[in-house]
Amino acid sequence: MRAGIVFLYLASIVVANVVTARFAPLEFGLFLVPAGSVFIGATFILRDFVQQAIGRKRTYAAILAAMLLSAATSWLLGDTLWITAASAVTFLVSESTDTEIYTRLRLPMAWRVLYSGFAGGVIDSVLFVLIGLSPLGAGILPWEAVGSAILGQLVVKTGMQAAGAALVRMLPVGRTA
Repeated sequence: MRAGIVFLYLASIVVANVVTARFAPLEFGLFLVPAGSVFIGATFILRDFVQQAIGRKRTYAAILAAMLLSAATSWLLGDTLWITAASAVTFLVSESTDTEIYTRLRLPMAWRVLYSGFAGGVIDSVLFVLIGLSPLGAGILPWEAVGSAILGQLVVKTGMQAAGAALVRMLPVGRTA
């Protein structure tokens, strides 16, 4: 089971990068959403399960492996150096934040998944758009679109955290602190 959850965590990162690279961002009114955002949102939930299964210290090894895998996948898919760097930096910071919040909360697992994933998702969305897409980085998005890109990712990732927390709440492991 432990190896399986770590594999799912790592696989979700590869899938998120591939889907994001292969499909155009989705536009929903004001929101601009990379196609892989749903899978990125899932990584925070899966990371919580990884930590539950292997502990905090080993989770950092999984995060490091995932960050390297994310950067390698991004580069192999033809992303620019800015996007590849943004992918790696954003991943390391957001997943580490998720880990530390999840560790410190003394709540049932469903609430820990929701709160830590929300914080990680905010950091992930803001950093990736600023480093990888805005005029500060690759310049793919003009400043006028940066807010829409951040908001779009936040809506999707927050929805994923809420769905993940609801699912965890139904599981026996989700009812324990």
